[in-house]
Amino acid sequence: MNGVAKSVFVHESSYVDEPVEIGENTKIWHFCHILPGCKIGEGCSFGQNCMVGPYVKIGNNVKVQNNISIYAGVEIEDDVFLGPSCVLTNVTNPRSQVVRKTLYEKTLLRRGCSIGANATIVCGITVGRYAFIGAGAVVHSDVPDYALMLGIPAKQKGWMSRHGHSLQASDDQEILYCPESGLRYCEVNGLLRCLDLNEDSPLPPEMAQGQQAYHVYKKL
Repeated sequence: MNGVAKSVFVHESSYVDEPVEIGENTKIWHFCHILPGCKIGEGCSFGQNCMVGPYVKIGNNVKVQNNISIYAGVEIEDDVFLGPSCVLTNVTNPRSQVVRKTLYEKTLLRRGCSIGANATIVCGITVGRYAFIGAGAVVHSDVPDYALMLGIPAKQKGWMSRHGHSLQASDDQEILYCPESGLRYCEVNGLLRCLDLNEDSPLPPEMAQGQQAYHVYKKL
């Protein structure tokens, strides 16, 4: 297939329409359908029963779990995690009788964010870098970087580190830190930033391997 790297794995039960671009070492598992015009980066993984709509752009190292449809109008940056059966939409006011194929609304999932299982992302919004959307949440407005969003409708309940832990206050209360990595964060004018690592920098190899289960750090 033109535009598909030789190291790409496509299960025999899946369909990849041409033309598409798919980067090195991406894996497409059972019963998936990749529609024409897509651009998918390197090192991505698509679980069973996934659909990627036409002209969707997906970055590198994106993990798409089972039963997910990524419709036209959605853009996904690097290192995004999509939990099983989460929902992405592209029209706010759909009607079967009204054709709005030229009016798809853009949804942007920024680098490193995680969308929990069965969560719904209403179209036309941006989910910030490293934001964490809890399982089953319904998100209908822009989400700040690193925000923890829970509930229906989703509300911010705190801040999450790049390692997926609730940030904890240090002794001076101004600096927050991740209990797993030790990386420090600080809130400035309502925006959270990492003090030790640029948001666009990859994790160092020694920080990219989990060491203990989530519940261990939750008790700290």
